[in-house]
Amino acid sequence: MNTAKQQSLGPLFTSPDPDEARAYFRTKSRAKANKLMSLKEAVERFIHDGDYLSIGGFGTTRTPLAACHEIVRQGLKNMGFAGHTSTHDFQILAAGEVFDRVDIAYVIGLEARGMSPCARAYMESGRVRICEWSNFSLAARLKAAAMGIPFLPTRNMLGTDTFRYSAAKVMTCPFTDKTMMLQPALYPDVAVIHVHEADVHGNCRIKGSVISDDDLACASKKLIITTERLITNDEIRNDPDRTVIPYYLVDAVCEVPLGAYPGSMPYEYFSDEVHLKEWLTVQSEQDNFAAFLKRNIYECPDHKTYIERNGGIPKIKELRAKELLLHKEAINAKL
Repeated sequence: MNTAKQQSLGPLFTSPDPDEARAYFRTKSRAKANKLMSLKEAVERFIHDGDYLSIGGFGTTRTPLAACHEIVRQGLKNMGFAGHTSTHDFQILAAGEVFDRVDIAYVIGLEARGMSPCARAYMESGRVRICEWSNFSLAARLKAAAMGIPFLPTRNMLGTDTFRYSAAKVMTCPFTDKTMMLQPALYPDVAVIHVHEADVHGNCRIKGSVISDDDLACASKKLIITTERLITNDEIRNDPDRTVIPYYLVDAVCEVPLGAYPGSMPYEYFSDEVHLKEWLTVQSEQDNFAAFLKRNIYECPDHKTYIERNGGIPKIKELRAKELLLHKEAINAKL
């Protein structure tokens, strides 16, 4: 492959310069302070119009959907967004027209549930600038940022249109003369990650797959944590190996039980497939969808109200029972 002829066409929305990021990171306090606040306050303080946003989780699993609602509710606009493994979170943010530029890997689709008409219409409107990547490429970009280097060399996307419409670069390896893809570091202005447990300082535990959230936490300039429950710092210190995200990366801790609903939370609750389907089907008629968003986001003061309007405690009990059953079946299958 003639690397001189390989040129990508996509825009690079964020600077990959690690020294620029470090200049910001040096300003962050490492004091073990109490960072507990409401989700409303955290979004008001740490997320602003024009910021580049990244959301943790994977698909509809352990995704901070309560935070996505709050971002839409507060009317944030003109943001960048990392569409890494985004499904329902992307649909929510598209419904609020929160972003105007997106690094795309997986967006619009809700996996086996189908395509999101509102997200698709917004992306086809011409009002959103895009840059294409693969899921692995965005993971590599976060890994590079977490390592404090401007890029990581990989061998994916070579020879594809995904590369052509990305902002990656091609180079010849100085050791092997092989063609390599350079994935530029991605330093989000702000990220939101939902976890199983956290203390008030921001030490976090995640059960199950972490995906890239450990790298995302290191890469992001500001980090909001939403957690299913608070635990004491003594619990963290008694079993430190379970801490996935350390406190000094975190700016805000928000106790948001069921914060991934209507998505799933491993070992806690299954996704509300009926309500996720409702999200998709109601989009077929604009007035109905506007009323749906008003009822479920704009008129809800918090996530608790949203859950109460969509089945409340009886529905959550069903989803918890389903998740527990699936977990037991998985264990039995291994025996």
